[in-house]
Amino acid sequence: MSGNVVHLHKNTDPPTGADAPTVLTVVPEAPPAPIVPLWVRSGRAVKHAVTHETTKTTVRAVARHGLYTLNGGRIVARRTWDGRTGARYERMLRAAEAAGNFEVAQEWEERLQRFRDARHRRRMDLLHSPVDAAKGVAVGTGMGVGALVALGVVMAIANKDVTDVVTPLAATIEFIATLIRIVQIVWGPAITIGPFLALLALWAVGSKQQAAPQWALPDSARSSEGEPITPSIVVKALRDLGIAPLKGAIKEMGDAGASMLGPIRIAGCGVEVDVTLPSGVSTNEVQKRRRKLAENLTRHEHEVFITIPEAARTVRLWIADSGALDEPIGPSPLVTDETMTANYKTGKAPWGQDLRGDAAALSVYQRHLLITGLSNQGKTAALRSLALWLALDRTVEFWMGDLKGVGDWAMFDGIASRLIQGPTDDHVIQVTEMAEDAVEEMNRRLQAPPGTEFPLLVVIVDEAQVAFMCPVKGEDKRPYGGSSSTSRYFMAARKIHNQGRAVNVLLWQGTQDPTDQNLPKLVREGAHTRASLALGTESQARMALGDKAVDGGAAPNLLRPGLDKGTLVVASDGIAIPKGQSSVTVRTHYISTDDAKVIADRAKALRDGVTTLHVIERGEERDPLADIASVVGTAARVRTKDVLQRLASLNEAAYGKWSFLDLKRVLDDAGAEPHKSEGVMVVSRDRLARALANRDGDGSASASE
Repeated sequence: MSGNVVHLHKNTDPPTGADAPTVLTVVPEAPPAPIVPLWVRSGRAVKHAVTHETTKTTVRAVARHGLYTLNGGRIVARRTWDGRTGARYERMLRAAEAAGNFEVAQEWEERLQRFRDARHRRRMDLLHSPVDAAKGVAVGTGMGVGALVALGVVMAIANKDVTDVVTPLAATIEFIATLIRIVQIVWGPAITIGPFLALLALWAVGSKQQAAPQWALPDSARSSEGEPITPSIVVKALRDLGIAPLKGAIKEMGDAGASMLGPIRIAGCGVEVDVTLPSGVSTNEVQKRRRKLAENLTRHEHEVFITIPEAARTVRLWIADSGALDEPIGPSPLVTDETMTANYKTGKAPWGQDLRGDAAALSVYQRHLLITGLSNQGKTAALRSLALWLALDRTVEFWMGDLKGVGDWAMFDGIASRLIQGPTDDHVIQVTEMAEDAVEEMNRRLQAPPGTEFPLLVVIVDEAQVAFMCPVKGEDKRPYGGSSSTSRYFMAARKIHNQGRAVNVLLWQGTQDPTDQNLPKLVREGAHTRASLALGTESQARMALGDKAVDGGAAPNLLRPGLDKGTLVVASDGIAIPKGQSSVTVRTHYISTDDAKVIADRAKALRDGVTTLHVIERGEERDPLADIASVVGTAARVRTKDVLQRLASLNEAAYGKWSFLDLKRVLDDAGAEPHKSEGVMVVSRDRLARALANRDGDGSASASE
């Protein structure tokens, strides 16, 4: 059965094949771009043209050369006015009065009076000069005509021609006529060109003086870093410090502000100048503006140092050559001179150079020492270099405590009698006991007969802040650290400071980042030589060096951490300090650890085999014969006096009260009797070795039986 198919749903598939209709896709057009108004485009073009570098350069060049000419005219006019009047003397007079220097003011007043007298005489002479000039012209003309006629007579006689009498006169007249014709020809162009030549001359004067604002100068002139220091630059830098009384006084002085300045002297890698400040301006006002003053002088802050000399109202400026302080100084003489030795009493340690480039040598004779600064600024290297120099004096004994314990002092093994290295509380305890032993040695020396001389004992504690901050207490409940009267390390340091120098017992300490807790006031003030590397604040600088040094210009807090490594500000009577100053800045020689080992080997060669104790042992049973052998070390023979001292250093409790008889008794019993050598009693290393070998052999035999 057939029927029609009824589609209930409309076919939505597009037709295909030949019957498919052609489909045209219409893409809508993009909207037209907005039209930029003409005034906007013009503004952009003008802005581009105005801000273009070529335009800026051109404007600067035009302004610069125009101002060179204008200001050159002002300079020439000023010079002319100064030369024709007493203006220069009057400015100098006002400057001296403003500076309060009335003697100089009186001298300038006398000069001004002499100038006025001379000018008056010249003006009075002008009243007679026209008559004198007329007489001179008449006499000169007559003499000239007479001379020419006489020359013509001679020519007429010689040529036998009477007309030659007027020939010279006629030639002269013709010459004068020729000059007149030349002037007539040149006069016109000269009148035209003359003003341009005058402007060129004024431009040359202004160009030489750089008489234009900074913005108009070329890049090479605007970058004035490192320019030479001149009086005008110093005066301008002081004027622009922002101190109103100083600026007003300089303004009254005019160009004579340089009268405040002393002579600018070459001083090492820079220059030095004294500035006498006007009345009403204090020295500390200038000191507080060190950075601004340095920038006004086209220097970095660390390149300008301000100190206070003895003269009243005076500051002394030391201005380094640009970049000079960033250059390293040479190696230490301890490294370059293998023959160098030391003398504790009369010698000075070659520590480095001052800012002037002169050698800075430090005397350590009977002076306690303190060196402080921020961490990693060269404190240990600076302290160690002094100890290395002193080690070359064979009479000096060292007791050392390194509370960092990374081997910075390891080369003193074999030089120091005691060497404690480590940062723990146990190491602090040992260092404290070492300091207390030094007090006992000091007391023993103080009780010796008057006139007794003692060799130097130097107690060195590096990273002493670790000892001051140690919280551990002993069995007697006394703390090892702290700053109270019960603190063991603090009291030992105070006792050595109080009386140690009288018997050559000295305390050298190195600390970092000082505070009242890790560097108590009484301890830091007990040091005769105080030195500081870079610090963070002025209050720390006062802790390190004292108020007097800081008030006098010492400023370790202005040193650059990391960049000024090894640079110390030193306050001490053991180093040469410029007159009137309270401190000196020293750039120390750096001695590397490898070089320090070489120097230490030279020091060991000068000594008699020192045995270094690394741990202080107390209260245990001692073997006297073995201890004697240990303190004799590798030396062939040692004086009995030295053996007794070394035994006392080894263990005060066991051997501190030994006499020669006690030593002789032990040696006689062992068969190693002391004997005379070169007039003194000595202990022989070989006899001790045989005695120990025989004793050990007897012990072995007994054991085998």
